[in-house]
Amino acid sequence: MASSTHSHPTGAVVVFSGGQDSTTCLLQAIAERGPEQVACITFAYGQRHSLEVSVAGRIANLLGVRNHRIVKTDWFNAVTTNALLDPQTPISREGDSLPNTFVAGRNAFFLLAAAVYARTLGWRDIVTGVCETDYSGYPDCRAAFVESMNQSINLAMDGNFRILTPLMHLNKAQTWALADRLGKLDFVRRETLTCYEGIPGDGCGKCPACLLRAKGLKEYEQTYR
Repeated sequence: MASSTHSHPTGAVVVFSGGQDSTTCLLQAIAERGPEQVACITFAYGQRHSLEVSVAGRIANLLGVRNHRIVKTDWFNAVTTNALLDPQTPISREGDSLPNTFVAGRNAFFLLAAAVYARTLGWRDIVTGVCETDYSGYPDCRAAFVESMNQSINLAMDGNFRILTPLMHLNKAQTWALADRLGKLDFVRRETLTCYEGIPGDGCGKCPACLLRAKGLKEYEQTYR
């Protein structure tokens, strides 16, 4: 994927859930481009913590992002099921198997829809907060997947899109460090929703997402600050 933005529109569409990672990516995009050159796309896909859609809207509004699209894709429940789509299913992971919160095809669809929106805006950059360093074992968070998807999207639309993954090789402590460098660590901690149980801020403190987030924050405070 190319790294230069010369002679190309500077706008970027951020795949935005309102969680720690995507909010940090949004903050970075705004710092680099300005809010008028950043758009967000959020998906209501039947997730158990559906509050994230309104949290994403609130954050986008607070940060001055005017172009924010919410896309309803609740058809996921018609073709698959897992703990992220069914609140009655306990969150678990057995051995080396995929976590039962994995939503098959989710990131592929999200990136494709984001590219369609970017094309409509006349932009070429798509930003996503996926990461293969501190992640839940999801195959669609790996660099190899993103590179493949980038090529497929360009072939599908005869485009020159770039999928940017600023957090791909950062651990959670380094992601907190990035938020702090942007002057927004407290904002990210207070406003975002990462918790699988749908509790904003520091969350429930018990689910895998909260544990990973808290572990990273503690490591950052002890090591980097």
